[in-house]
Amino acid sequence: MNRAAVTRRLIRKESRGDLPMLACLAVLVLVLTALCAWAPALAGRQEDRALRQRVDAAQAQAPLISLSTTPEVFNTSPPSVDMAALLAAGRTLTHPLSGAAARHLSFTGGGSYDYDPASLLTPRPPGPASTSTQLTVSYLPSARAHLRYVSGRAPADHTPLTTAPQIGLSQATARALGVRTGSRLSVEFPKTPGAQNAAPDAELVVSGVYRTEAATDGFWTGRETLDQPSRYQAERSAGTVLAVRGLVGRDAADLLAGAGVGGPRVTWQLRADLSGAALDRARALTGPLSHFGADLSAALCQGSDWVTGDIACQVGGQSTQSLLVTDSLTPLLTTFTAQDQQARALATYAVDALAAVALATVAVAVRLLLRRRQPHLRLQRARGASTARLVLLRCAVAWPVVLIAALLGWAGGASLAPTGTSGSPQPLPAALTTAVVLLTVPLMTWLAVREPRRPGRLRRTRRRTAVGRRLVLELTVLLATTAGVAALRSQGPDGVLGAVPILVALAVVLLLLRVYPLVLRLVLRQTRRGRGVVGFVGAARAAHDAPATGLALFVLVLTLGTAVFGGLVQRTVDDGLTTGAAWSTGADASATVAGTVAPAGTTAVAPTGIRTALQHLRTLDLAGQADGAVVSQVAVITVDPRQLTAIAPESPLADALLTGLATTPPRTRLDASVPLPSFLSPGLRARERTGGFTTTVVTQGQPPVNLTLKPVGTLTDAELRDPLLGPVTAQLPEGTPMLITTASADHLLSAQASGSTVLLLKGDDKGDGGSSASPTALRSAAAKALGPLARIRVRAETLSALRADGLTQGLGTLYTTSSILAALSGLLALALELTLTSHERSRTTSFLRTLGLGGREAGAIHFLQLLPLAVASAVGGTLLGLLEPRLLAGTLDLRQFTGGPAQPALHTDYSLTLALVAGVTALILAAAATETVLARRRRLGAVLRLT
Repeated sequence: MNRAAVTRRLIRKESRGDLPMLACLAVLVLVLTALCAWAPALAGRQEDRALRQRVDAAQAQAPLISLSTTPEVFNTSPPSVDMAALLAAGRTLTHPLSGAAARHLSFTGGGSYDYDPASLLTPRPPGPASTSTQLTVSYLPSARAHLRYVSGRAPADHTPLTTAPQIGLSQATARALGVRTGSRLSVEFPKTPGAQNAAPDAELVVSGVYRTEAATDGFWTGRETLDQPSRYQAERSAGTVLAVRGLVGRDAADLLAGAGVGGPRVTWQLRADLSGAALDRARALTGPLSHFGADLSAALCQGSDWVTGDIACQVGGQSTQSLLVTDSLTPLLTTFTAQDQQARALATYAVDALAAVALATVAVAVRLLLRRRQPHLRLQRARGASTARLVLLRCAVAWPVVLIAALLGWAGGASLAPTGTSGSPQPLPAALTTAVVLLTVPLMTWLAVREPRRPGRLRRTRRRTAVGRRLVLELTVLLATTAGVAALRSQGPDGVLGAVPILVALAVVLLLLRVYPLVLRLVLRQTRRGRGVVGFVGAARAAHDAPATGLALFVLVLTLGTAVFGGLVQRTVDDGLTTGAAWSTGADASATVAGTVAPAGTTAVAPTGIRTALQHLRTLDLAGQADGAVVSQVAVITVDPRQLTAIAPESPLADALLTGLATTPPRTRLDASVPLPSFLSPGLRARERTGGFTTTVVTQGQPPVNLTLKPVGTLTDAELRDPLLGPVTAQLPEGTPMLITTASADHLLSAQASGSTVLLLKGDDKGDGGSSASPTALRSAAAKALGPLARIRVRAETLSALRADGLTQGLGTLYTTSSILAALSGLLALALELTLTSHERSRTTSFLRTLGLGGREAGAIHFLQLLPLAVASAVGGTLLGLLEPRLLAGTLDLRQFTGGPAQPALHTDYSLTLALVAGVTALILAAAATETVLARRRRLGAVLRLT
């Protein structure tokens, strides 16, 4: 009875000994499987948010999807069109789409229409007689919210058939035409070929004059002519053309059709609803949209029109020409997909590194479990148990725990995962993770209990075999790492991005394991000559244990490397966001309007403490002085370098322009005979290496002016990427030749409707380096200077929008979370590894204590035994974290996350690196202190048993 009680007590003791290690395995498997269920759904929510941000921003500027057609008014006698019915019928045009796609699209604004430019016959606008006037008539109901009529009223949507169509004009347009409310306009519209022999004319009555109001949603982008008329050179005569635009009511098309005017271009705007799973909805839309035009033609069009010969369609009972589908959502989704793939590639490294650290921790836990059961396994082996039986017994204990933990982790992660996103739990990675853990137990058990080698084999031969295997392993890892890095740099990021950094980490660890013992032997050689025994014994034990610390070293190096790499990516992206916001705005804020206009007020320091700098962008054709070769479409920018220096004193561009262009006193108007000092872009300088350029400027009502542009310098790459040029160069196609000259020549250059005006605004600096001007004050100053149609960007708001981007936030969250989890897993692995090797260290100190070694000296030995591991881990982790970004520099395209002009420079977060190194060192020192305290508490009997 006593023997049975003792047996049960021993069984319970052995089971309790397995519980800590089984709990470690269960926790690791539970966390990994939970992440497989929870993380993909969370990442999908971030992707959906990022796509919605981009789609909402794009739809605020212009519709992403639109349908357009032209009604056929000459199919009836007399010509007619029911525009109200036609605009209302546009809502039925989404019927050819599949049910899911149709639900995700909605019509906005009720439709609009535009006529081709018509010639204004009377009244003649004041000014040169050679000026003709082109009037564009538009029906745009969405503009009413952005207008305020200062006289008269808006054009009526329902007008009696016997009255003239009504039109509303802006104040600037009415002033340019010399008309007011109640004036009548005689307009000649283009004739319809095949239906008319002469151009029809009609009369419009001005119902009101309006003033535009500022819009924060980008409504006026591309609609500037509704407020300001433009003037351009006539193509076939020496005169100019005054282009104006007016707004009419809905039934103006009905009245004009009755006067014989051809049908206008009718447009319906569709808005994409990407709430919920935005990425899945967008992908579901792109397929039907790709053949939407063909489906509309098949459903609504048959035969041909007798007038134009084009395909004849029927929309709402009205004959129309073929329907045109404009799809800007698909290109936007293509761009986003490329950005998302880059973000996923960067995330793959963090995920794979976390998986590698976790699996290494599993291996350490299984090793410690087998070490604690080693006496029992040896006893079973001595009693005749086979290797297979011992492996199965270990699996019978560990596998149920692992499987239950995997199921609990998956259930918990799935319950916590957000729903309604484009991401979903991934069962395959969870199953693979569980399978790897399950297979680790029998594999390591087999290695621990397999039959020993035959004793007849020579020790030297076995040593040579071990050395050869190690060399083969090291060469294989190095070759695989080299090939992976080369393939990654040449082909770009793909599925191997996650594996290559792991191979790089393994190569660094193998290098450390080669160098680590050599360094310790050199230290041992120095300590052997000393007097004390503490340093020699500590170095000797560290050198003896160095080959066995490979797994712990791998875990620590990979954990540190992942954290340092993640800190580098986040620091680089954060600095790049600041650069990108500065590039987008140029200063604290920028305002841009179409055409080269003069701002209202002065450009000096305003009472509100805001400085401004004006830039004008024109497009000119230049001729080289040396060979006369014409360089067309050159972007000519006029600036006042003193203003630029005032708002950006440390700018290299402002300093160079101040030196080269500020050759005359302020506000001096240069004469046409004086060569204009200019800075050239490298591409323009390459076309004319020796001389300057000439150009001829023609201004209506004035004789031509011949100008000479004298190069005084070439813009460097740093100057071209200066934020002061950001708002201007953002309007230019890539590779456009550029020339910068002084604003003193502005009066010599003609105003261009195709050009633009940029006003940079800078508030007075506060003591902390920020701006004293609030975004509201900056917007008010910009609108006051350039009018309500100005597109205003504030740097603080742009930076906030960039930082709130879903992809950027998701990437930062992923690296932060993975670094924390990898650190916790690495901490657990290190604790298990130190527990696994503590027995040998305790034996050494116990033996020395029996020889009279004091407690303080024993603590020093513990410290010296673990210090090399801390140093090697810190050096290897830091080296890995700093080396990998440089090796993978060609694949780390972070510019799409920052919005800057170029790839942001890699910036290491040295404070984080030092904190991580200090943390690992402190952790190992704490382990040494703990072992010392435990050793001091041992009694003499325990010490003698250890020896």
